[in-house]
Amino acid sequence: MKSSEKAVITVIGKDMVGILAKVTEICAKSGVNVLEVTQSILQDLFAMVMLVDMAGSSSDVAALSEQMDALGGELGLKIHVMHEDIFNSMHKI
Repeated sequence: MKSSEKAVITVIGKDMVGILAKVTEICAKSGVNVLEVTQSILQDLFAMVMLVDMAGSSSDVAALSEQMDALGGELGLKIHVMHEDIFNSMHKI
């Protein structure tokens, strides 16, 4: 990664125990530092956005995304990993 070493991880799905723990476990094992987390639970819908630092990671965004996709498949969640620059470009007004 050139201009930024950060990525955004979004998680949406049915609320259940351990979502945050399982997502952060993958981050920790990959050397990804969690900088910020916001999460909400609306009735039984879980929504979370994380800003992570990939600078010390053994994975790139694509590899982390594959791991999160697999976890999402296991848990019935939609988990997306996106480079911060792409995320910011998509959300400019």
